[in-house]
Amino acid sequence: MGPILFGLLVASAMMGRLQYFALAAVVTTCSFGQVSPVTLSPDNPFYAASTLPFHAPPFNKIRDADYQTAIEAGIAQELNEVAEIADNPAPPTFENTIVAMEKAGQLLTRAQRVFSAVSEANTNPELQRIQQTEAPKLSALRDAITLNPKLFARVKTIYQKLDGLGLDKQSRRLVELTYRDFVHAGANLPEGDKTRLKQVNEQLSMLENTFRRKLLAATRAAAFHTPNSSALAGFNDEQMQAAAAAAKARKQAGYTTPLQNTTQQPALQSLNNRDTRKALFEDSWNRAERGNDDDTRATIAQIAHLRAQKAKLMGYPDFATWKIEDQMAKTPEAAVKFMDSLVAPATAKARSEAGEIQAAIDHQNGRFALAPYDWLFYGEQVRKSKFELDESQVRPYFKLEAVLEDGVFYAANQLYGITFTERHDIPVYQADVRVFEVREADRKPLALFYTDYFKRDNKEGGAWTSSFVTPSKLMGTLPVVYNVGNFSKPAPGQPALLGWDDVRTMFHEFGHALHAMFAAVEYPTLTGHIPRDFVEFPSQFNEHWSSDPKVFAHFARHYKTGEQMPVPLAAKLRQAETFNQGYAITELLSAAELDMQWHLLPASAPIENPDTFEQAALERKKLDLQAVPPRYRSSYFSHIWSSDGYAAGYYAYLWSQMIDNDAYAWFTEHGGLTRANGDRLRKMVLSKGSSENFEAAYEAWRGGPPTIDGLLKHWGLVMAR
Repeated sequence: MGPILFGLLVASAMMGRLQYFALAAVVTTCSFGQVSPVTLSPDNPFYAASTLPFHAPPFNKIRDADYQTAIEAGIAQELNEVAEIADNPAPPTFENTIVAMEKAGQLLTRAQRVFSAVSEANTNPELQRIQQTEAPKLSALRDAITLNPKLFARVKTIYQKLDGLGLDKQSRRLVELTYRDFVHAGANLPEGDKTRLKQVNEQLSMLENTFRRKLLAATRAAAFHTPNSSALAGFNDEQMQAAAAAAKARKQAGYTTPLQNTTQQPALQSLNNRDTRKALFEDSWNRAERGNDDDTRATIAQIAHLRAQKAKLMGYPDFATWKIEDQMAKTPEAAVKFMDSLVAPATAKARSEAGEIQAAIDHQNGRFALAPYDWLFYGEQVRKSKFELDESQVRPYFKLEAVLEDGVFYAANQLYGITFTERHDIPVYQADVRVFEVREADRKPLALFYTDYFKRDNKEGGAWTSSFVTPSKLMGTLPVVYNVGNFSKPAPGQPALLGWDDVRTMFHEFGHALHAMFAAVEYPTLTGHIPRDFVEFPSQFNEHWSSDPKVFAHFARHYKTGEQMPVPLAAKLRQAETFNQGYAITELLSAAELDMQWHLLPASAPIENPDTFEQAALERKKLDLQAVPPRYRSSYFSHIWSSDGYAAGYYAYLWSQMIDNDAYAWFTEHGGLTRANGDRLRKMVLSKGSSENFEAAYEAWRGGPPTIDGLLKHWGLVMAR
């Protein structure tokens, strides 16, 4: 049953933003044992494994109503399958308990993976209703399994006899992870505490689901709208057309700029009118704090409080301690120490950058102090002045299709020998989605890969990666992986031209996809269980190839002429890589420290006021820079509130950057972009899933533990030694 058993994430090892089983979020009381079967018609597209290549979802046959029926039938089926395992009169063995659990729940897995993907990337009121209705039943299933004493007794018996079972390396690892997850979920708790834990889980999961629904609605409603084109002075023709198209899609007159997931909005870089910039920024900053039905503050305060209660039940002083014990950092103290060490150099660089920007404002007789909504606009002017580089100069060289096929795919081919062929015969869930078949160098099928890059009002914010099908030798499956983004969709007939950050995002998410594709594991569970502070390593490492000279020259071509980006312009772009890094790292640190402060609250703490708590936390960490707001404000920090996946774990993006820059340093020392280097990384690290200890696998590949030196060099920071 792998991912279903532990309420884990769909391909949790492979995600940029945590992509979780959106349904498996609420607990109700549910007895463990045989249940009445739920009839599922053979006409339901989830009735059996898909007959499409790679078992791809048959989206041409799936109707919204099919999800609920399949999920309910899947719950009943899995409860019965697991009851048979727990009640088996034969002594527990690896095969009749651990492997049997891996094989259980296939119907539910099929339905949930597809539902999770569509409900996040292409939702509608019916799908949201299904989420709310089915969530309690799914979480009850999870608790009925992980908190069942008979089942845990079998798992514990096998774990205690592990040394004498003669299992191979992956099988042994599976037992260790299975036992650890039962214990981490509360299997050792007294029965009274288990009952209370179920109640807390129920409340938490309902609140997390409520947060997701509120935030989606709040983000859509807060989109900046204006009837006057003059308010958007500074937009180029493509941006104006896109804004007009967005307004038309909402049946509005004028122009609309939808909000992206983060605090800062890319449009702020172009807008000349300071009042417009301020309005757009405040729409973003206050999106979920409007005092209406979509205000999330009361919801997140309750989530934080209940997570602290859950930690106390588990015997931990706070939620962060419970959450991080199986991560690379091991303790909140280690993660906080790492983050705190970066605050001084990052904020020093940010203040230096702010001084340069303020000087530019003063030079133009601006007569105002730098505000958050001025940073991108005047920062771009400073960049132009320092590096003679204009964002509008580079965008024509970054056509989305070219970046994907001649950049992202090309780099993967050079490193790993894999090839990509678009398939038009595989059904998709939305017209913008594309599908590619991925093959090994010897033409052996490796995976299917879907892309869904454009922003929609019914799509959650950010960018992420997950899987419709995970690889497993036991199950005979190959990976079916997808990347989701939120790039601005151009007006009809216009090309999608990307900024440099968008280019890096594409390489980033594809790094997650490669990690998913390369997992060569026997058991479904071993595709997951990747620590949050390691899971971002493959993605952030893959970003480096976007600026590799060979790769860059292959995709950075003018969308009209096909000519390569001129060498001087490309050189300026590389020289500007460390520009504004003080800002970028400070906003990321602010969000990561804020996340950790929320999850270090003890159970005895009162329910907090989010605005007061947020300000105090930033001041305490010396991150309260007026012009550098957190990348995510508490009220729209979906990473940490829509599930507990990145809760107390947003520091992972920083921790992983230490590892990815260390790894890239190894590549530069050994010839860079070569097939031999790529194959070695794939064999020793990327293919392992969670079948080995991550520190050990990395250190065996690298020749030692990672150091922070590459990270500081990449950021252009200087740290006191």
